[in-house]
Amino acid sequence: MAKTITREQIKENFDTKEQMTIIEALPRKYFDAKHLPGALNIPHDEIQECAPDMLPDKDALIVVYCASTDCQNSKIATESLQEMGYTTVFEYVEGKQHWLEADFPVESTE
Repeated sequence: MAKTITREQIKENFDTKEQMTIIEALPRKYFDAKHLPGALNIPHDEIQECAPDMLPDKDALIVVYCASTDCQNSKIATESLQEMGYTTVFEYVEGKQHWLEADFPVESTE
């Protein structure tokens, strides 16, 4: 079962500059439009292929999110990372929609 993290915990990690890797598990077009600051884009169906190169430290704090509570991409990606031996993976279940509702900062690559 995936460990979860709240929007407030993520924001606090940003504010205190705690080292964390944020993964958006949605297709590139959604990531390009808006994503959490500093996030990497690894769609859930590319985790097995991309994680070894993009996430070399299996003990790093990793936060995975997708669109919303209804979206299962972050759950799939989180479980894949855990199966691959990543030890500190958290799922932000409520996702990007929830982050935007709080008017927290986002970035765009468009």
